[in-house]
Amino acid sequence: MDVAGLQEDVEAVSASYAERHGINRTDDWFVLKLGEEVGELTQAYLAKNGQARDKGRSDAQIEQDFRAELSDVLAHVLLLAQRFEVDLVSEVERKWLVWKPGRTNA
Repeated sequence: MDVAGLQEDVEAVSASYAERHGINRTDDWFVLKLGEEVGELTQAYLAKNGQARDKGRSDAQIEQDFRAELSDVLAHVLLLAQRFEVDLVSEVERKWLVWKPGRTNA
């Protein structure tokens, strides 16, 4: 799946969830929700590395939590980009890939 297709699928899921639960997805919501998800990823990372309590969860569950939170962050980055009409692939190419080793303009 390409980034644009993934972005469309994530948007469909988010819009459906918001409709079911009466969530008003404002510009602020998109930014704040990403911040919330980064916080949850941080918590999962700390638990994974033994720097936070495990809450009775096994190592496998903690690893699963970390992976799930990482996917939540990606999904919310995709949602935020879609909301503000940012072509993430183009921006990554412009900002990051210009420095790729072997490129003549790096």
